[in-house]
Amino acid sequence: MRVFIVGGTGFIGVNLANRLRARGDDVTVMGHSAVRPRGLGAEVPVVQGDARHPGPWQASLAGHEVIINLAGASIFTRWTEEAKRTIRESRVLTTRNVVDALPAGGVTLLSTSAVGYYGFHGDEELDEGTPPGTDFLARVCTEWEAEAQRGRERGARVVITRFGIVLGPGGGVLGQMVPLFRAFLGGPLGSGRQWFSWVHLEDLFGALLHLTGRAGSAGAYNIAAPAPVTNRELARELGRVLRRPALVPAPAFAVRLALGEFGNVVLKGQRVLPRRLLAEGFRFAYPRIEGALAALAQTL
Repeated sequence: MRVFIVGGTGFIGVNLANRLRARGDDVTVMGHSAVRPRGLGAEVPVVQGDARHPGPWQASLAGHEVIINLAGASIFTRWTEEAKRTIRESRVLTTRNVVDALPAGGVTLLSTSAVGYYGFHGDEELDEGTPPGTDFLARVCTEWEAEAQRGRERGARVVITRFGIVLGPGGGVLGQMVPLFRAFLGGPLGSGRQWFSWVHLEDLFGALLHLTGRAGSAGAYNIAAPAPVTNRELARELGRVLRRPALVPAPAFAVRLALGEFGNVVLKGQRVLPRRLLAEGFRFAYPRIEGALAALAQTL
């Protein structure tokens, strides 16, 4: 297959491109810079462009059979009005321009979303049939997905991939948590009872490869491990792997003071299940947090 990855010069995009290439696909990645990202296979071409704006990159995209849209600014920051505008535009405008560039008929679009789509539901189990929430992140996800679904009007097979929190080496949520635990300052956030829907990086790649290769897959899929954990359980297991106590809770008021509106995301969370992937026979290599963190132990 000829595969084009938007937002393909980041950590996930580079590794996914290499895996697709290893199975024999013809892969092109796109990023803001023409500088070749570290670790990307020499045989994978790089297209420069800003997908928030129409441009020559759209002609390059149109020559491919599978388009994977990974673009989106990080949400792990204090949500000022400027940050919220960047979060939204980097998802909604990018996806709009990607869909506008799709050739008519026969292509596959995998477009990223997030489990934040569901909003906050306490202990309720959420699957792909659960309606969207109403908070900022849920509204962004709803708009983001709607732009991707326009691809169906062009005859595309559209797959929406709602990512849980990705656990992998370097950066992300573990990049923020591990230094605190190593300094003996780790522990649960707020009550610790909020749910944490996560996925090991290897299972994220496996799910994306599964969905690119399965012609019958379409619509929304939760890419999250089948055993979500509470924040307290995550802290306890991370402390065990790092051989550090997980006894220093961060009070909810302090989290909100430090993170503002984004604090609600880490203090409330969602209990999300990957029912559609499981129904299609996808097998998670790391279905439980204990095995996932143990596998990552040497990289933390």
